[in-house]
Amino acid sequence: MSQLAIPVDVTQSELDRERTFGGSLMLCAKAAGYDLDKELQMALEVDKGQFSRWKSDSEGIHYNKLKRLMDVCGNHAPILWILNDLGYDISSLRKKESETERQLREKTEALEEAMKENAILRSLYK
Repeated sequence: MSQLAIPVDVTQSELDRERTFGGSLMLCAKAAGYDLDKELQMALEVDKGQFSRWKSDSEGIHYNKLKRLMDVCGNHAPILWILNDLGYDISSLRKKESETERQLREKTEALEEAMKENAILRSLYK
């Protein structure tokens, strides 16, 4: 599976309910609609034992596999859980703006400014 999942929001209350990092991995999967471990294991290309050890916190997870899990599930629950556990306010976090997003924002701002100027000129003309 090489496609990324549709992004899914994970709420503060969902993160607060999880007591362990392994629980945050399961929250990540559950938020994406994965009920069966086998289905997610196949998507991540990991074996049942390793997946079970991640869930039980008896084995760590390498970053590339963690990133793959979050990409497949379409959310960042494990990373948000870590930040929440460390006492960060996750509601104040924001993703960096991409180049395309920056260009769109700048064009939108320029258009809004031009529309304001146009409205002023129209009101003066009347």
